[in-house]
Amino acid sequence: MTIGQDTKSLTPYPKVRRMRFRFGQPEPMAHQFVQDDIPLTHLIAVLSGAFPPGEESFIRSVRKFSGEITDPVLKKRVAGFIGQEAVHGQQHRVLNDQLIEMGFPIVRVFTFEPGALRERALVRIENLVPRHAHLAFTALAEHYTATLAARVLGEEAIQTIPGDPEVWNLLNWHAFEELEHKSVAFDVYRATGGSEAMRIGLMAGSYALTIPVVGLGVAVSILSDPRSWRPIKVARQTVRLARGPIVKGLLKEMRPYMRPGFHPDDIDTTELLERWRTELFGAQGELVDRIG
Repeated sequence: MTIGQDTKSLTPYPKVRRMRFRFGQPEPMAHQFVQDDIPLTHLIAVLSGAFPPGEESFIRSVRKFSGEITDPVLKKRVAGFIGQEAVHGQQHRVLNDQLIEMGFPIVRVFTFEPGALRERALVRIENLVPRHAHLAFTALAEHYTATLAARVLGEEAIQTIPGDPEVWNLLNWHAFEELEHKSVAFDVYRATGGSEAMRIGLMAGSYALTIPVVGLGVAVSILSDPRSWRPIKVARQTVRLARGPIVKGLLKEMRPYMRPGFHPDDIDTTELLERWRTELFGAQGELVDRIG
């Protein structure tokens, strides 16, 4: 059997768009760039900080199998995945530089240049685990981001949250492309013989740790920022965030991944992609002038 011919996905090839966002132009970004919402501002800052090293790790996990993929369709999809993830990391680094200047110290923890000691340490850790385990982690992380992306693009209540327009432009573009390539790592994993037991087991462990890990990251970010030391306000807004359209029920939507035989394209996001392709990149698209 040719590796790749059994993959289920019929989605188009991910398209690589060279974006150029203009954070802080012409007006400087407000410190609470999600208007008057401390926890959500810090949640987005933490995620943005973690995206570049995470996406670079995802690229490495897929490249470990590049010599074993002969199916031309899957090879082209992998090339699109790698290109999109590389641009995501690049543009989040631009935002992260702004966030560091604005006083988000935790973002600096995730910010390092290629070849830096922290990157070398991360690569060394990756190389200590089996290749398929690394790839399985990438596939489950892509399910997380795709599930969140579908919410961001599909919920009007999220789209109307007041905040910095260029940050929202970045998030909408990133979410759109996460849906475009949501099944690529999964298909490489399945095509190269990754087991269901490993895929489901790693997801179960990650699922259990999601709230504690993300919650700790946001808490540390808030505590490291003196301008966010508003305990009563933070507590009230944290409850609102947990009950709101971004978080409430999100973990429940992740669960299908742990079903044997699951495939990311079992969750149909075709209509959502087509609508946002027009809104972002159509003739009058909101981000046409951001393509470099």
